[in-house]
Amino acid sequence: MDMLIGEFRNTLDEKGRILFPAKLRSVLQQNELVITQGLDHCLMLFTTEEWVSLNDKIMGSASLFNDQKRLVMRRFIAPAQKLEFDRSGRLSIPQNLREYASLKGESVILGLNKYIELWDSECYDRYLNETEESFQSAAESMSNILF
Repeated sequence: MDMLIGEFRNTLDEKGRILFPAKLRSVLQQNELVITQGLDHCLMLFTTEEWVSLNDKIMGSASLFNDQKRLVMRRFIAPAQKLEFDRSGRLSIPQNLREYASLKGESVILGLNKYIELWDSECYDRYLNETEESFQSAAESMSNILF
């Protein structure tokens, strides 16, 4: 599978559907994605293969008797849903996930190689502004990567 990359802005319609960019859809080998709550109040979308792999790793290290691991299972695994693209290339985002990510109109779709993030555009712009100063040090922490 090719990489899921790029930043795209699209509008969530009144029915909670969003048109996915053709550039991202063309990379997908299936007509479905798994969506769940992400970090930083965005939604994360995975191909079925990537989701199964990640889910297996999380559940393989999980313990019912560890509160932090139960928290991850409840906040990340439990809300996950499989979504199919309609004929127009749209995904219908479930209401509970739209509320979690404050999705209400203009949205940002980020291809991050193995997964996709879906943000409310105001939340994403605010995130970028709030993390601007720490971005430089975050980038410098990756100095072991030779280019």
